[in-house]
Amino acid sequence: MSGMHLSKEFFELIKAIGESKSKQEEDRIIQREVMTLKKKLETAPSAPIGSPIPGAPGSGNGLNTNKKKAREFLVRVLYVEMLGHDGSFGYIKAVELAASQSIIHKRTGYMVCSCCLSPEHEFRFMLVNQMQRDLISSNLLESCGALIAVTNLITADLVGTVSTQVIGLLDHTAETVRKKAIIALHRLHQLSPDIVTQQEVVEKVRRMLCDRDPAVMGSTLNVIEAMSRVDVHPFKDLVPSLISILKQICERRLPSEYDYHRIPAPWMQMKIVRILSVIGKNDAQSSEGMYEILGDCLRKADEAGINASNAIVYECIRCITTIYPNPVLLDAAGASISRFLSSRSQNLRYLGVTGLASIVERHPKYAAEHQLAVIECLEDKDDTLLRKTLDLLYRMTNPVNVEFITDRLLHFLRGATDPYLKSDLTEKICTIAERYAPSNAWYVRTVTSLFEIAGDLVDPAVATNLMSLVAEGTGNEDGDEEADMALRKQAVELYVNLLATSKNRMPRVLVETMAWVLGEYGYLSSVMPLDAIIDGMCRLLQSGSTAKLGGGSASTRRLVLSAIMKLVAQYGSCPAAAAKVVDDYTKSQDPDAQKRCLEFQTILTTAPHMLGEVFPVDASLEDVDVDVNLSFLNGLVTEAVSNGARTYQKPEDDEDDDMYYGGGLASDTASAFKMTPYEKPTATYGQGRMNGMGS
Repeated sequence: MSGMHLSKEFFELIKAIGESKSKQEEDRIIQREVMTLKKKLETAPSAPIGSPIPGAPGSGNGLNTNKKKAREFLVRVLYVEMLGHDGSFGYIKAVELAASQSIIHKRTGYMVCSCCLSPEHEFRFMLVNQMQRDLISSNLLESCGALIAVTNLITADLVGTVSTQVIGLLDHTAETVRKKAIIALHRLHQLSPDIVTQQEVVEKVRRMLCDRDPAVMGSTLNVIEAMSRVDVHPFKDLVPSLISILKQICERRLPSEYDYHRIPAPWMQMKIVRILSVIGKNDAQSSEGMYEILGDCLRKADEAGINASNAIVYECIRCITTIYPNPVLLDAAGASISRFLSSRSQNLRYLGVTGLASIVERHPKYAAEHQLAVIECLEDKDDTLLRKTLDLLYRMTNPVNVEFITDRLLHFLRGATDPYLKSDLTEKICTIAERYAPSNAWYVRTVTSLFEIAGDLVDPAVATNLMSLVAEGTGNEDGDEEADMALRKQAVELYVNLLATSKNRMPRVLVETMAWVLGEYGYLSSVMPLDAIIDGMCRLLQSGSTAKLGGGSASTRRLVLSAIMKLVAQYGSCPAAAAKVVDDYTKSQDPDAQKRCLEFQTILTTAPHMLGEVFPVDASLEDVDVDVNLSFLNGLVTEAVSNGARTYQKPEDDEDDDMYYGGGLASDTASAFKMTPYEKPTATYGQGRMNGMGS
């Protein structure tokens, strides 16, 4: 226990938190700890800011008793905060501990303040003087602690109070201080660009990049990467310097302590490669100088074959696909991607899929040779890899491979269970089917299969587009009518087969699309006669299963009912099954369906010869001529007038017609409203009667 520098109380606290079985039990543990800490911290009188914490014997059992306990109490306060409880009672003690002469206590105080104090907290101002003293201290450990605190505690309005000291530390003799100072300077620039300007930071960064110590150079690379992503232009001329540094690293000129598993400074290599990718993007001149070193770096990292080198290979691939393209480097990147995809490691396969996604986005020709390897990733059980693979397949799709990829995506969608994944995949299939469809017939088959598998997730506009395609065909006035009729016949046979299989469940969009296609073009079927199609539609409508009828909504039933009526008109007579359906729906609670069936019965019984006119064949795209003057009634009116009927006379006081057809009321008609305001009352009523009440 003593070797762990933990008291028994602290050890028991951590153990209890780790063994708690529920959030409620954890909260009870922390609440007891809060009460304990409050008692221990309140027994200690507060020391003035900037003075060491006294430890005189006999001064109580609080912070003044033991500095080790003081540090432990504040770490326990940090645990309280991390687990979502209020530890503000210990903030002032953390500020006091930051003023301690002991480095370990000072850093503990800074750490607690950095983690717990919000940017608006007033205690931050109390730390400024202490940070200023530590920044100019001759003790490099105090300076390092203050620099770390500056990056976490200083706010925009306090930048001016420490900027001069931070800039001065860039020339410190200790490399540990210099590398922290450049990070702190960048943070001050992010907080207040007006005080610490970009020009000033860039100037310092250029100088620190050439520092004699590799650690300082590595810290400077972090700053260059962050600033170049905001504005790359000040760093365009650093390409030769960055290439020179990367070459030195690859040739192992850095001290061996920077190696990781025999890979020379892998994190520095990755930073430089990322910076080069930002600088070389859309810049042919800058990219030309990078080609050789990127090729060497990729080759040496690929030969190592361990995790650290694989990370470098991945960054090189990303860089090669981002900068101005070079065919030799792209081929090398493709070879590395192939090795990743063929690996048994899920992590490497994920890198391969991600790297291929970046190369396919700008150079689609490299997708074909890796298509089968990517498809195999769909069999993996790792959800993250699956999602990345599906996204890559979507990016890889083109007119050549759309049939193969769509078939695989539909196969995967059939077994998917995650609703969010199914929704995203359904949208992707709709998009690639519309964008790259090799033929109209293929599009109809593919979208229909999608309706079967995930019809509930399909946008209704997709079904509308499908029906418009079947109705319009090629869409050209001088198009091939035979091809259009062949497409309609294929669509009819597709939906007739679906009707015959009698599935236990069909999505609403599939039922409505099938009803429309068969209702419009059922007469084209060669695999099933019209009377059999009518019987099938009637069985579907009267199945009693809402699942078979796409949920059984009223609008879906109306569409199926209309399709049956159109098929009866095409058949020329009404089969018994259709007659029963129509008769049953004359008693329907849906007024729309009831009205349709009553009108249809009337036509069947009184004018069956008019069925063809009421339900014309293939008339979905024909314009309906509307006779606004009702001229077809002229003969009836003439006959009635000749038999003594009076002609229509417009009423003289019909002002509504004048308003809607002539524009406004008659000018001589006075307004019925009195627009004069009421006179102000001269006497007050009711007040006298209320005076005596309530006494």
